[in-house]
Amino acid sequence: MEKGNTKQEIFDAALNLFSTKGYEATSVSEIAEAVGIKKASLYSHFASKQEILDSLIEILKKQYDKNSIFANTDWDNPTFTKDKANITADDVTKAITRHVNYILHDPAIQKARKMLTIEQFGNPQMAKIQTKQNYTDVMNYFIGMMKFLARSGKLTDDDTEIIAAQLCLPISVWINLCDREPERKNEIFGLIERHVNHFFKTYNIDNGEQK
Repeated sequence: MEKGNTKQEIFDAALNLFSTKGYEATSVSEIAEAVGIKKASLYSHFASKQEILDSLIEILKKQYDKNSIFANTDWDNPTFTKDKANITADDVTKAITRHVNYILHDPAIQKARKMLTIEQFGNPQMAKIQTKQNYTDVMNYFIGMMKFLARSGKLTDDDTEIIAAQLCLPISVWINLCDREPERKNEIFGLIERHVNHFFKTYNIDNGEQK
């Protein structure tokens, strides 16, 4: 077996175990057994379980940042906003549902989210990632959107942070619900669409009038 393939199998096995048992409860021997190699062979690829976790997190962060709508946005950048001058509730709903479909259905990201949920209260490293991905990045995205809409004259610039929270935090709760009960995805997508439409109507964003 080629060394590169073995490393990937170690990553896959570790993620499976970390996302079900947790990092602390998983031993190096269990990871090696899941891959089908001896513990000594695993140590020829990684010096420790922590090194496996660090490498795995770095890979998953890069993958998430590449695909998440929240990770790499800049509402102050004309290049980013050039096609968003007439943004509608439907545009926002489609962007959110694409993101939700990604995090719920990408196998690695789905497991990574479960791992972060398990470890967030005992592992400061993963707690920071959990806060960044599930709160800071999301809030910054929607705060940026609200400020952009205010600059465009479509929203009163009252308290963009609170306005953004009104839009995005209920969606975060529904996404977490969908993590636990994936069979409710269609119901939750319906709630997201209704919520976004209601928000845009409440602030009269679609027709460009200030409330």
